[in-house]
This record gives sequence, structure tokens and C-alpha cells, in this order.
Amino acid sequence: MDAKAAIQKAARELGFSDCRIAECSPAEHRDAFRRWLDDDCHGEMEWMARTPERREDPSLLLDNARSVIVVALSYWQGEAAETSTDQHGATGTIARYARGDDYHLIIEDRLADLCCVLEDLGGVQKSYVDYGPVLERDFATTSGIGWNGKSTVQIHRSLGTWFFLAEIITTLELTPDTAAQAHCGKCTRCIDACPTDAITQPHRVDARRCISYLTIENPGPIPIEFRKALGSRIFGCDDCLDACPWNRFAQVARDANRFSRPHLERMALRDFLALTDAEFRELFRQSPIKRIKRPRFLRNVCVALGNVGDESDLPALERSAQDPNPLISEHAAWAIRQIQLGQNEAID
Repeated sequence: MDAKAAIQKAARELGFSDCRIAECSPAEHRDAFRRWLDDDCHGEMEWMARTPERREDPSLLLDNARSVIVVALSYWQGEAAETSTDQHGATGTIARYARGDDYHLIIEDRLADLCCVLEDLGGVQKSYVDYGPVLERDFATTSGIGWNGKSTVQIHRSLGTWFFLAEIITTLELTPDTAAQAHCGKCTRCIDACPTDAITQPHRVDARRCISYLTIENPGPIPIEFRKALGSRIFGCDDCLDACPWNRFAQVARDANRFSRPHLERMALRDFLALTDAEFRELFRQSPIKRIKRPRFLRNVCVALGNVGDESDLPALERSAQDPNPLISEHAAWAIRQIQLGQNEAID
């Protein structure tokens, strides 16, 4: 068995859904990336603009780098439960990838094991999940993992849109796989599905309008103009992913249970507002949600309650409106006004 076959076999045994090889060369869409930065479409994500040349060329990340190994890991859990309102109160919507354990922890362990295989083959390497300085979707396309959809989400023939990407840059000279061809055709379902028109043209997303950005990366208030569009979402958004017709081929992930915590999906929105900082950290231990911390998360919860809550949620919101953190108190006050406005309209 040659080195490439041994690596791909090890990747499958470690639980990765796919493993392909790209040549270690500058990213194909580096000019488009620079234009995106120049137009401030990255919003407050300042790290995206730091040393962009390192993101564009993986050879700058490792001396004598020759290949980029791209792996995919499915997180499809099956059809998601709908947001509901019952005697316990309205529930929120969390993006599928964030409903269970932090994918960084899951993938990093497997990457470390795969790097051991590469070391045995004589390679020196660096591995990255999505926080690393790599334009990963370009290399995923070049490696043949999938193609970049019009929403900028990567699409795989048999995984749909429900998978993570990770990369290993190595000094091993491996035979590259054939680049993937796009198979979106004239379809614009992902663009049409975006609640905030964040996909301003095919293959270009203005993060400042994107619900995932607004609820996760955005450190400040949710702009008033987008609050109603959030609906019940409290962390991320799956609308453009959900809309992709290639998802009809997706199968439930081998370790789908690690990507789901049903008790969180059933938890009433108003109950999140009662969490102390320590309780928040414990509830979301080893979850990607923990990263945004309590004030930003409760900001999102307040907006969701303003959209899907009712008068039974007012006591919890009124307490949050007194929170010393203005990010929480201002959004709680907004939610109270929205619920009261809905009550007045119902009376009229």
C-alpha cells in the first residue's frame, strides 16, 4: 500500500467521512478573498484580515510543505425537531453543528491520530480545523472533497452540506486527487432561502447580514433591522444549508449522538435567562456555544423571545431587563416591547 492509500485508509478507520489530497499551492480564489476583505464583508472578524497571504498560501505555514490533506466529517443527525411552544414555553433553534459536543474537540483528536500515521511515513505536518489560517473550501474543492456552493457552503455528493472540513499540511509528496466540478447548475435555493439576503451574489456572503455571524461572531447588539428575521434562532442558522437539494443523499453520521443534546433543544427559552455565569458554563461544557459566553447568548435568547415568546415569558424578560450587562438588558427590553405590541394588536 502506498503512502496516499495508507493515509486514506487510516482516515476512514478514524471515522472521517472522506479524505482527499490537494497540491500545496496558492488558493484559487485568493483574489476574491482580498476583494471580500476590502469590502469589509468580514464584519468584526478582524482575524480574517490578519496576514491574508498566510490564508491564501499554505506553503507559508510549513517549511517544505508539499501536500494538503483535506478530510470531511459528517454531522448529519437526521431530521431536526421543530421549534415548539407548549406548557413549558417556546424553545429556540440551534444550528445543527452546535447541538452537541464541540466539533473542534472531536476533530482535533482524530487529526492528531492521523498525524501520527504521517509521521510514521516520514512526514512533518501541521493540522487545522476552521480556526486555522487556511482558505479551506478552496482546498476542499481542489482535492475533490466537494464544490463551493452559491451560498459559499461546501457541498459533497454523498454528504450534502452537513459536514465539517479540516486540513493537514504535510511535507509528504502525495498524488493530488482530481478537483471537484460544481453541480449547482441554475439552482438558487440557498440564495432564496436566506432570511436576511446575506448572499449578495452567488459565492459571496456579506457576514454583516448573516444570522450565523450576527448570533455568534458579532460582539455587539443585533441590528434592529435583522431582529425579526432571527425568528427563534439562538445560535447560528441552517437555512441555506437546509435548502440544498443535494442533502437528499445525506445519511446519518456514524457518531451522530455526539452532535446532539436533546435536553438543550427542549429547554424553554425563558429558562436560559435564569442561568448564572457558572450555570451557563456547566450547561454548555464542551459545546461550541460556550465560546460566545453568557451575555452574547442571552442577547440571542432575548431576541428569540421577542419573536416567538408570549406574556408568560414577560417575568423572565423583566428580570433580564435589569441585568447589569447592557447587551442583555437592552435586548430584553426590546423583547418585552415586541410581546406587548403583539398583545395590543391581538386586542385590536
